[in-house]
Amino acid sequence: MKQTYRSRTAFVLGWVWLAFVAFNVWDLIAHYTGKSSLVALAVLGALTALVYVVAMRPATVFTEEGLLGRNPLRTTFLPWASVGDVTVSHSINVEYGDGQVLRLWTPMSSARERARAQRRGAPRQTRGRYRTEPTLSKAEQAAAEAFAGKTHADWVGEQIRERAESARFRDQEAAPGRVTWSYDAIAVLVVAVVLVVAAIVIA
Repeated sequence: MKQTYRSRTAFVLGWVWLAFVAFNVWDLIAHYTGKSSLVALAVLGALTALVYVVAMRPATVFTEEGLLGRNPLRTTFLPWASVGDVTVSHSINVEYGDGQVLRLWTPMSSARERARAQRRGAPRQTRGRYRTEPTLSKAEQAAAEAFAGKTHADWVGEQIRERAESARFRDQEAAPGRVTWSYDAIAVLVVAVVLVVAAIVIA
């Protein structure tokens, strides 16, 4: 079963941007004014390429066979048994092979998110004799305890560790990782450069 983790904020903003671009492309075509419309279209195209590469493409994918890290320009696949130490700071860093490190682009934890997680993990104080907060069900309480003091990146890092340990426990073969260039992202960036050059020439 495949599980995909990504930055929700970046992904949602990416789709909002696409909707914005679609409306503006329609408007520029409907009210075409010559060079200025072509320049505007080129700029929108270049920005959309960057939004795709930075906000919409990056993802961390769990498959049955291993971990797939989609970063802006590269895709790395690691069989679970080949995953070594996993550390989480601003990003999730996965060691594999001979000291190589895969830095996952998403999910990341900002300083604000980490501070919020620490506040959430701190013991709650009650004032007076009466509780002012709603009583949680057992399931909600278990979920709150599991996430107490942890960011989304911390939780995903733990899932990677558990899957890697489980694969080693089953004596799965630690095959080498596979790193490939993201040809779709490179193609999109090439198109963006072409559009920028075209905009400069037209202007």
